[in-house]
Amino acid sequence: MTSVIKTKKKLKKMIELNGATGEGGGQVLRTALTLSMITGQPFRIINIRANRPKPGLMRQHLVAVQAAAAICNADIGSVTVGAQSLEFVPGKIKGGDYKFSIGTAGSCTLVLQTLLPALLYADEPSMIHITGGTHNSMAPPAHFLQRAYGRVLAEMGATLEIELKRVGFYPAGGGEIVAHVSPCPRLKSLELMTRGERVSGYAESFIAGVPLDVAKRELACVKAAMGWDESQLLIRGLPAEQGPGNALLITLEYQYVTDVFCAFGEKMVRAEDVARKAISQLRQYLTSGAAVGEHLADQIMLPFALTGRGRFTTNCMSKHATTNAEVIEHFLPVVISFEHDGMLSTCTIETR
Repeated sequence: MTSVIKTKKKLKKMIELNGATGEGGGQVLRTALTLSMITGQPFRIINIRANRPKPGLMRQHLVAVQAAAAICNADIGSVTVGAQSLEFVPGKIKGGDYKFSIGTAGSCTLVLQTLLPALLYADEPSMIHITGGTHNSMAPPAHFLQRAYGRVLAEMGATLEIELKRVGFYPAGGGEIVAHVSPCPRLKSLELMTRGERVSGYAESFIAGVPLDVAKRELACVKAAMGWDESQLLIRGLPAEQGPGNALLITLEYQYVTDVFCAFGEKMVRAEDVARKAISQLRQYLTSGAAVGEHLADQIMLPFALTGRGRFTTNCMSKHATTNAEVIEHFLPVVISFEHDGMLSTCTIETR
């Protein structure tokens, strides 16, 4: 559904979105913000995060809106935490140096991921500094953006660097991420149908303010499951003031793609259970033969769609991903289709 509004520059169609559609989480909003900035199309969204226990904008979502507005000089009216509707009328994307603070353990990575594709279309290089959470169970960790998502964008011709200055675990936050992005208005289309030969694999247990034994037990589980040697099992001890916190990351680098599988320590959850969660994700990916895992599949769909075409295989096409596809099709002249064959799913993006 569309309605027509008049902006300061010219008459444009207002795209109407319902945040309760499909998965009904924050991804609907973030994808809309990114594509609104890039295409110049304004949108109105209602029922923001309607399917979450606490509907409406949380602090990290509000910062994403404010950050997007700052980068493209958008009109957003008066928006506060808890708001369940929003109108976003973008202007021109402008590069430069930006700093944003979430003020909680809300995800830095989700805010950054909202901004990165848009800044490829800026008029000059950009530096983005965001403080908040970097490692929590509801968002991709910073290392995922660096190694997996960042590599795909680089393969598509983008020049960017993501630096993790300080880890921020839930609930304390306090993490810092800095990203440098150069303009790249024409991404190259890409197909990721196979992962190719494995180049390396390793597991890292990040600990801050928790016993060393936690990391040893997590890595022992990975060793038993994967048969890896000690050189592939790494303890990443962090200053105690960055905790308490624990994250287990398993990174697989292949000829054509890198993916990162993770699980996070919580109170009253045994180290072995944390490890089993990450290992389970890893095994599903390995058994399927897919090029990318569930989470990377969701993240690369938008940049693939920006080129007008592309294909990739994944071991799981989640509801999160299919909802993302619906939002993308509102803004871009593409058709996104899915085929399933046993454990393997294929996403195909074509120009409409």
